[in-house]
Amino acid sequence: MNERHEYKRAFLMASSLMVNAVLYNLFLFPLDLVTGSASGVGTITYHLYNIDPALMVLLISIACIIISFMYLGIEKTLGTVIASAAYPFFIAITAPLNTMIQAKPEDMLIIVVFAGILQGIANGLMYRSGYSNGGFPIISQILDEKYKIPVAKSSLVINLIIVFIGGLIFGSINVMYAIIFLYINDIVLNKVLLGINNNKSFYIITSEEEEIKDYIVNDLKHQVTVFNVKGGFMEKRKKAILAIIPSIEYYKVKQHIKVIDKEAFCIVTNSYQAEGAK
Repeated sequence: MNERHEYKRAFLMASSLMVNAVLYNLFLFPLDLVTGSASGVGTITYHLYNIDPALMVLLISIACIIISFMYLGIEKTLGTVIASAAYPFFIAITAPLNTMIQAKPEDMLIIVVFAGILQGIANGLMYRSGYSNGGFPIISQILDEKYKIPVAKSSLVINLIIVFIGGLIFGSINVMYAIIFLYINDIVLNKVLLGINNNKSFYIITSEEEEIKDYIVNDLKHQVTVFNVKGGFMEKRKKAILAIIPSIEYYKVKQHIKVIDKEAFCIVTNSYQAEGAK
């Protein structure tokens, strides 16, 4: 069973990297669209120095792996070695796509949307399998490990630096399209990782605890959990109600709580997974 699971993870990683390579050679590279990452650097260095993008991605990956060995150790580095070698290989073998199919600049917007969605799905599946695509994310891991800089923040900064360098070379319009691409990619990636939230979590602190609880349980037919809380300023002890409500009922519940108790303190968050009692 474990062996089958590992094969599945490896297949997801390889498939995701192949999709990324195809999107790069089919759309991003021919249109000089620099969207960050090592492949973005590959586009820039090809334009400036005629260096093969696959070779540049490989050189960046090797450099990042060496740095990772130095700062993170062998155990944390081994998981990125395969992906770091596979991605430039896939870029190399799919390179003929950028001459076989001509992407047109006038179709840039639809290309950016389409490629952003596909890459978000591919990366989300890869991250869910426990792998990463190597390269600059390794630097972000080191910054998080050594200097407590969040991975998301450092990754954003690194990618934006690459995007804006690309903008100096290929123009500001390409930067705008790259930002749209990254935004779409991030939304889709998070949806794949977390799922589409069909529920809302209501945390309610109220003086009308019984009436609100009765409304949720008897009128809406949803379960609630009641627990003790204590205010940080007045240090008064109160009851808090936790209820998982379908998103479609969000506004109805929110309005009805205010009808029952105008002073109710209510926090609503997305709930990506709710299992158990109905």
